[in-house]
Amino acid sequence: MALVASCTVLQVVGFQNSGKTTLVEKLIKKAKQFDLRVGSIKHHGHGGPPDSSSELKDSHRHYQAGADVASVAGDGTLQLTVDVKDWSLKKQIDFYQFFSPDVIFVEGYKKESYPKAVLIRSEEDLVLLSSLTNIICVISHIPLKNEVQRAYPIFHLQEDELYLNFLLKEAGERR
Repeated sequence: MALVASCTVLQVVGFQNSGKTTLVEKLIKKAKQFDLRVGSIKHHGHGGPPDSSSELKDSHRHYQAGADVASVAGDGTLQLTVDVKDWSLKKQIDFYQFFSPDVIFVEGYKKESYPKAVLIRSEEDLVLLSSLTNIICVISHIPLKNEVQRAYPIFHLQEDELYLNFLLKEAGERR
């Protein structure tokens, strides 16, 4: 996790339908059990501004899971609905400091350099491991080969308690 002011930032990345929103929901619920103030940021990576599509539903799922502030951004639009030409991830994180979060979970923004949990759904997704930076763990739907297991902590998707505890421990150590 990266430390921003007194706030930890963790990205959750993976290809479409890999379980990113579900993982962020679980992280939010677990963090709330420890009375942490939680922010969540969802990236609308499908071109154009977010609308009433699944990205808004996903950010609403983050809010329903207990996030103190949740948003989705894409093509200059941040759904908290503010019109600014560049809603970079850094600018959103800086904005979130107003809400005094202890942790911000970011869904998407693969190319950013904050610490990442990477979701792997199939062998084709393994390309992410060679193209991303700052990976702190991998959560996989499938068994992974030994060389991947030596590079990162690996968790199977069904090992919820293990990876949630690992990620929240990381967040706590970086605060």
